[in-house]
Amino acid sequence: MVGQKARLTVAVVAAGFATGFAGAQSPAYVADGNCRDGLAHGRYELRTASGSLRATGAFNHGRRTGSFIFWDAAGARVAHIPYDDDVRNGTLATWYPPRTAGADPAHRFESAFRHGVRDGLTRTWYRDGHRRTEAEFAGGELVAAAGWSDAGAKLPERAAHEIVERDARDASAVYDALEILVRANPPRCDSTRP
Repeated sequence: MVGQKARLTVAVVAAGFATGFAGAQSPAYVADGNCRDGLAHGRYELRTASGSLRATGAFNHGRRTGSFIFWDAAGARVAHIPYDDDVRNGTLATWYPPRTAGADPAHRFESAFRHGVRDGLTRTWYRDGHRRTEAEFAGGELVAAAGWSDAGAKLPERAAHEIVERDARDASAVYDALEILVRANPPRCDSTRP
């Protein structure tokens, strides 16, 4: 089984993503984007009041399309969520916050989604970069899983399934928090916009 320290780290990091963007409806964010017929259409950027980029992506008639990329307050990339017609579709990914400023962040989660559900390979890593899990999902259902302890030992299948399911929930909480951030901060598409 994975040690208590590793489980606690996963919980803290997932909570950190959610709370790191908790001020989603705060006036501390400034959304900029294009509009057409009163709907978000074209490029989209979300910045802090001080100008730091937090998210970028695109809309097509008010629906998310293509890749949305997210950064933390320190400017480190934290997530990539691709969309097709406002639904998660493609390979979603998150990264751990870098240990030192300017360093490349380490992979955290990577999940294949098709039409809004996990479908295909899902992988997770420990903060130090070695693999944590590899799993196969079909239509949102877990069909196969392998896992490794934080010391690198292969885990029994049941333990691997439990970790994969927990990691999938944690990743979904991160993706959901980031989507709330964008929904709460759309570009202004009213007639008073200059």
